[in-house]
Amino acid sequence: MARAQPPATTAEQGAQLQAAFEHLQQGNTDLTIRECKAVLAVNPQSAPAHMLLGQAYLKQGTIAVIAESKAELQQALDLDPNLLWARFYLARVYIDQGLYERARSQLERGLEQRPDVPHFLCLLGEVRRKLGDPAAALELSRKALQIDPTLTPAHYYMALAYLDLKQEDAAIAELEGSIRSKYVSPEMYNALGDLYRQRRRFAQAEDLCRKAIALDKTRPEAYLTLARLYNTQHASDKALQIIRQALPEGKEVPASEYYQKLQADLLVEQGAAYQAKGAAAQAIQAYTHALELDDRGAVHGKLAELYLRAGDSARAIEHATAAEKLGAPIDPAVRSQIFK
Repeated sequence: MARAQPPATTAEQGAQLQAAFEHLQQGNTDLTIRECKAVLAVNPQSAPAHMLLGQAYLKQGTIAVIAESKAELQQALDLDPNLLWARFYLARVYIDQGLYERARSQLERGLEQRPDVPHFLCLLGEVRRKLGDPAAALELSRKALQIDPTLTPAHYYMALAYLDLKQEDAAIAELEGSIRSKYVSPEMYNALGDLYRQRRRFAQAEDLCRKAIALDKTRPEAYLTLARLYNTQHASDKALQIIRQALPEGKEVPASEYYQKLQADLLVEQGAAYQAKGAAAQAIQAYTHALELDDRGAVHGKLAELYLRAGDSARAIEHATAAEKLGAPIDPAVRSQIFK
């Protein structure tokens, strides 16, 4: 009969946690999770192990583990409220879930604990922007850059704030600087790609979107920008192909306002591509699914026109009325046919 192994010593747990941290830094989340679970099997009260496990789940970026990430980070803080980075990553989870007030609370508590941590300052700025104060976002990101001029995410958050303030040239300048950093992220490539798309710099926009997808194939934002780019160029088949990659059959979408709106955006582009190809039934299906996720006047307007052409006057009137209630104008010529 095999002899049971003795419990790991404190030194052994420390070595395992160090190994978990190094694996996390190298992007190997599976090994990080294995080391953390080995520590927690012996010592369930290890706050650092819970924190590293939560970070590893968050870094995996899949829907299935986001709740586990949140639970592990909260457990780490329950055991040790002084774990500064557990607050930071818990705030990141809240941001992904659209819970901005909760994110702000975690970041502000962290800054009370250790004022002037640049990562906390710029992320708090982004939360303040999400809550409707882009000027505060600029101020906090500038403060973060004064402390650490190499902090690339601060430039990205400043660019988003400039966009909210309708200062596109300033936003482009911040993003063009940020993508030259070795710490470039998919979000930076995509944000600049979308601005290039709007300025009809199509080749550059497509290149940046492809780079964003290469860095992280799981995030749908760059797929959406590409779909919009292809629809703008009347390349409907390309738009549909990229949307299928973003929304493969059976793919789960996080139950948050942000991700539901993002999925609705993709479905609207799908509807537009089908509509351009003259595939009315598929366009109606895509637009209808989009409305189930996010009620939009413009989409009601598109459905009103499609139903009018299909000879379904009752549904055309229904969607035209909904569009006008939501403040979306309908082409006068189309409206007169619907309500004649």
